[in-house]
Amino acid sequence: EEEQTMAAKFRFYDLDVWRKAIDYANDVYDVTVKFPDCERFGLTSQLRRAAVSISSNIAEGSGRSTNKDFARFVEIAYGSTMETVSQLCIGIKRDYVTRPDFERLTQTADDLARMLSGLRKSLYG
Repeated sequence: EEEQTMAAKFRFYDLDVWRKAIDYANDVYDVTVKFPDCERFGLTSQLRRAAVSISSNIAEGSGRSTNKDFARFVEIAYGSTMETVSQLCIGIKRDYVTRPDFERLTQTADDLARMLSGLRKSLYG
């Protein structure tokens, strides 16, 4: 019942890409918990902020009055997805990210990128 209410209120709530982005951010948080304390204000913060930005931009864009405006926010979300991949590459080089975590997160980022591209194309109809 609560889910139906949320879906009725918020356009983004039923978007699979938004839900996947929420799960991705949660996964990034779980992985970055293991990062060293010296990275708390560095890579940990950067990676979390970029991951959270994906779902946030989808949500913000969905509230815009035109599809063109929404598409612009989807492009920003795409850029944030790419940013997380770059940061994960640094994380694995520094031995902060395990190979299985890296592979899972980059695969999810690839899935998100494809979904965001599809959403963007659909908005230009």
